[in-house]
Formats: sequence, structure tokens, C-alpha cells
Amino acid sequence: MSESTLWAPWRIDYILRKSPPKEDGCLFCRLHAESEDRKNLILARSEHSYVVLNRFPYSSCHLLVLPAAHFADFNQLESEVYFDLMLLLKKATAVLQKALKPGGINVGLNMGAAAGAGIAEHLHFHIVPRWDGDHNFMPVIADTMVMPQHLDSAYEMLLPYFT
Repeated sequence: MSESTLWAPWRIDYILRKSPPKEDGCLFCRLHAESEDRKNLILARSEHSYVVLNRFPYSSCHLLVLPAAHFADFNQLESEVYFDLMLLLKKATAVLQKALKPGGINVGLNMGAAAGAGIAEHLHFHIVPRWDGDHNFMPVIADTMVMPQHLDSAYEMLLPYFT
């Protein structure tokens, strides 16, 4: 069997990062309050919601769509926030279809830590573009994801579709 090398130098930042001290407040509320959209990977904002590239994606161009306000439970959303969130979720899905032409898209909401939410205190939808054969043996045998596209490149590619 021949030996091969998989190069993913951008992953070293994730691997070597020290666990930061638990920050005060909510990460998603902080991102929305800041004005550095490119640094924070925010692609679009609406009246009550915003779209951000997932910094630790399952697939290239994995997006999060979330309300600007801090809600943990989908049923707590007021009607205007709900409709705004759903319209932005629809737009983000359409952007991925147009920009990437994936074979399919997963749209999901993990409400609560027991449901798999990594940040359970702030509601967020995941939009994950999928292609036939996009995930191979690496996640199964090596607990490693192979990402074919850097986040900066994904941001540059998607931004024009949101503006």
C-alpha cells in the first residue's frame, strides 16, 4: 500500500488552540453586536437575524442562521422575529443552491444540549450543502474531517450572493 499525505495546514490553529477562558455572555450575541463582519464571518444581516459561516464546519460553506436576539427555545420567538429568521433561512439556502449547486442541503436545528446543540443558549439553524460522496472514510476511521475549501475562500465566494 502506498503512503499518502493529507495537507490541511489551516487546521493547526484549531489543533493548537488553548481552551480559552469561558467568555462572559453569549458568543452569538457578541458577534452580532460587533461591526467586523468579515472577521466574524457574518455574510448577511436582516432586521432580526443574521447569517454566519460556521468556523468549525461539517462541510464547505456550512452556514448558521440565527436570531440577533438571545433565545434558546424556538417557541419563544415573537412572530416578527420568526418570520424574519425563516426568510433569511430561505435566502441562505437559495444562495448555497445558486453559488454551489450542491446535490442536496441539510437544514437543521438542535434545540438544547441533549439534542446536540454546541451553543444551546442561543438558537441557530445549520445549513450544510452536500454532494454525493462528499464525506469519505476519514470521519469514520480517523475522526477527521477533510475540508476542501478554506473559510476565507468560502466567505469571498458567498458574500456577493448576499449583497
